[in-house]
Amino acid sequence: MSRVRKAVIPAAGLGTRFLPATKATPKEMLPVVDTPAIQYVVEEAAGAGLDDVLMITGRNKRALEDHFDRNHELVTALRRKGDERRLAAVTASDDLATVHYVRQGDPLGLGHAVLCAADHVGDEPFAVLLGDDLIDPRDPLLGTMLDVQERHGGCVVALMEVSDEDIGRYGCASPAPGDSPDVPRITGLVEKPAPGTAPSNLAVIGRYVLSPEIFDVLRTTPAGKGGEIQLTDALRALASGAAPGGPVHGVVFRGRRYDTGDRGAYLRAVVRLACEREDLGPDFRDWLRKYVANEL
Repeated sequence: MSRVRKAVIPAAGLGTRFLPATKATPKEMLPVVDTPAIQYVVEEAAGAGLDDVLMITGRNKRALEDHFDRNHELVTALRRKGDERRLAAVTASDDLATVHYVRQGDPLGLGHAVLCAADHVGDEPFAVLLGDDLIDPRDPLLGTMLDVQERHGGCVVALMEVSDEDIGRYGCASPAPGDSPDVPRITGLVEKPAPGTAPSNLAVIGRYVLSPEIFDVLRTTPAGKGGEIQLTDALRALASGAAPGGPVHGVVFRGRRYDTGDRGAYLRAVVRLACEREDLGPDFRDWLRKYVANEL
């Protein structure tokens, strides 16, 4: 069983929840403080040793390629100015990983986006990182998932405990005893369960380590929720043993996660990360306290 080397980042979504900002700018390029959300995700992959990254893109996503390319004119201008701080910020994304791109021609869902990676991934296990979930580097998740996959083979999904009211927004896992309470064996998965039908309060969040057999399953997976090919449906087949490529384990994450998937969560992520910055935090926290006390 080969060690995971490659990461796949689906980034073909239209970003309709952030219109009109995303009319001409990819949602993944929206800044979280001063760094595009997509850069946090690539940094996480690279930090876990995955230096071969494939982005699944679509039309109007050229800015993603430009961001991870070298900007010689800007670098030259900053060097002439002696602006080392901004020069370091600009070049930080240049050599994080070897980044490849393939287009998802039709928006047919996450499962279809993952299937677009089949030729690049080949017969190796690989990681999938969704750009809406930013994981704080102080609370590593992906490295733990890679260790679990290397130990057990098959697939690994990231899980998070959520309230009964929120579980219907996520894929939901049916857990069975595994290595530990935080590494359960997954026996089933339900995409966005109806109220009162969820098998647990363990929600699937946007990190996966997948066996290459997932591609064969995705090729025959019919459209599910929303008329899209759901990755959850394919993982259910592997978890139940109906298709090779299992078992499926979960890793329960209890660390800091920043959701940038909707406007409210995005704003909270910006505030939280700005408060923790050494260069911005002290002044920003002071202003925020005064604003809350005096204006709210």
